Amino acid sequence: MNYVFTKNNKTLAIALMVIGLAAVVFGFMTDVKRIWASLLIGNFYLMAIALAGTFIVAINYAAQSGWPVLIKRVPEAMGQYLPFAGIFMLLIFIFGGHDIYHWTHHTLYEPLLADGTPNPEFDPIINGKKAFLNTPFFIVRMILYFVIWSGFTWMLRRESLREDLNGGLKHYNKSVTLSAVFLVLFAITSSTSAWDFLMSIETHWFSTLFGWYTFSGMFISGLVVTTIAVLYLKDNGYMPRVNANHIHDLGKFVFAFSVFWTYLWFSQFMLIWYANIPEEVIYFVQRIEHYKFLFAANLVVNFMFPLLMLMSRPSKRNYKWLMVVCLVLIGGHWVDLFLIVMPGVVGAHWHIGFIEVGTTLGFIGLFMYVFFSSLAKAPLEPANHPMLVESVHHHI
Repeated sequence: MNYVFTKNNKTLAIALMVIGLAAVVFGFMTDVKRIWASLLIGNFYLMAIALAGTFIVAINYAAQSGWPVLIKRVPEAMGQYLPFAGIFMLLIFIFGGHDIYHWTHHTLYEPLLADGTPNPEFDPIINGKKAFLNTPFFIVRMILYFVIWSGFTWMLRRESLREDLNGGLKHYNKSVTLSAVFLVLFAITSSTSAWDFLMSIETHWFSTLFGWYTFSGMFISGLVVTTIAVLYLKDNGYMPRVNANHIHDLGKFVFAFSVFWTYLWFSQFMLIWYANIPEEVIYFVQRIEHYKFLFAANLVVNFMFPLLMLMSRPSKRNYKWLMVVCLVLIGGHWVDLFLIVMPGVVGAHWHIGFIEVGTTLGFIGLFMYVFFSSLAKAPLEPANHPMLVESVHHHI
């Protein structure tokens, strides 16, 4: 059965994009730094969800798992947003990098002024990182990230569609090989891109756990969107052979990786806070002092809520219950990203208003349009996959 991209869904996606455009115009008229930070948050969040989609496809191929075959079209379609995310990320850096990334200010790298006197803006720490943090190399890395991510997304999608037409094991085996290569590259680029796009906002600070921490938020967000999409499609009469056991497994993944995210959050926070080294602990001091409510809400919404709501077996098999939890987590992990980006850009002068929410809604609208368009281009149930029967009869 093929998904039909309905007029109502198109209208909703376009309406959200219009809201996003209005928020961008309003932001540039009122607070430039705030709008650039909001654009980075919105684009990175949807980029992470799209990248998690490709990761979900690849990890299941590499593990040769059978149960998710019936739902694999969903993460495949999520990954199709990556080229759009790459274009926006490049534009955000080119036109807004000076407002977001302090290390792009050229005066930080000159020890002396033109008259030979000491430069008061010279920063020896940032100057020591200029071999890595410089504009040409940053742009090269950014382009490389999206070429790798989008390229493997396209190749995995191509082999999936060819498998529908031709059958046999040739395309499946090629997908397994592509997935294994992608996962190696993903392990590197998911961390280095997190350093580039997010951690370099506060150039003096670094954490050896930051790449893992960002990955955990990315993965749980991707799992949540996959679950929401599957529940939505099933509720609208699609995916008839997806059953409560598939939904249960999705619920287990959402539950498990919410705990995994919390483990990494606590590990990063506890080690830095306990050591109390000034140049490290300032990252959390700033967030606790100026973002107190959001800092506490982040842990409650992204850990306590899913832990309590999804602990029992029936809760993971209850479609409406699981949908509510996933929708809350969508907002929760946006708050987590907000706490990563905003303190380094606007400091204590933060807001959550039309600019922040509107820009993210705009990116959500574009993501929805790309996702549903891609979903409508192929049958929702893969044909000729060697593990299709196993997925159809999946039972736990």
